[in-house]
Amino acid sequence: METEDKELGRKAPGSTQDEQLLESPRPDEFTHTDPWRVFRIMGEFVEGFDELATLTRGVSIFGSARSKPDDPDYQAAMETAALLAAEGFAVITGGGPGVMEAANRGAFEAGGLSIGCNIELPLEQRPNAYQTRSLKFKYFFVRKMMFVKYSLGFVIFPGGFGTLDELFEALTLIQTRKIRNFPVVLFGSHYWSGLLQWFKDAVLPGGKISEHDLRIFHVTDSPQEVIEIMNHSQNSLHEIDKLVSDDIRIPS
Repeated sequence: METEDKELGRKAPGSTQDEQLLESPRPDEFTHTDPWRVFRIMGEFVEGFDELATLTRGVSIFGSARSKPDDPDYQAAMETAALLAAEGFAVITGGGPGVMEAANRGAFEAGGLSIGCNIELPLEQRPNAYQTRSLKFKYFFVRKMMFVKYSLGFVIFPGGFGTLDELFEALTLIQTRKIRNFPVVLFGSHYWSGLLQWFKDAVLPGGKISEHDLRIFHVTDSPQEVIEIMNHSQNSLHEIDKLVSDDIRIPS
């Protein structure tokens, strides 16, 4: 049973750092609590940056935590990750079960770099056993930053709210040109068909998105095509990079 703050007549803060951060503040919250929380958040960013600083060819794979080993999505994620590892890509996941485990497992068993960015949850998420490098985050937004900063692309397998959150985060960043040359691949054409049809039947005619927005992601049922998309993206980026004058590069 949740405890009550008798003086203020409200529930005590939640059990995770994210939940506590998003609680409506008490009158003196900022002067006593929030500045210290900022330092904690900064520390989590610094730790993540330090752990992943040498990562240059990461691909993040997302999908349902509820997929079982005999699920076709699990098997496809394993195969996709193994192919990515064979091409020299590091595989990054949320570090948990289901599709996350499958992707880490595929990369791990192929001898590649298999990274898990785990998250603190009220019901503890146990890190899967197929990680060569494992990080743990308290804040969702810090963890999401790591996925974007250290990934060359996203592969989105069938999943629920968390998977959709990562998908729309990526699409928004591309649409608003916050990131460039960032392939987003939806794996499983049947699963995504309803969403794509809704885009075309409701969102596009209503002027909420443009025709171009429907071309900023790919749909496939082939692990090999995922590899081709990622390789093509990197080749294109390399060609663009060669055209940039050294005079206008930002010094490192």
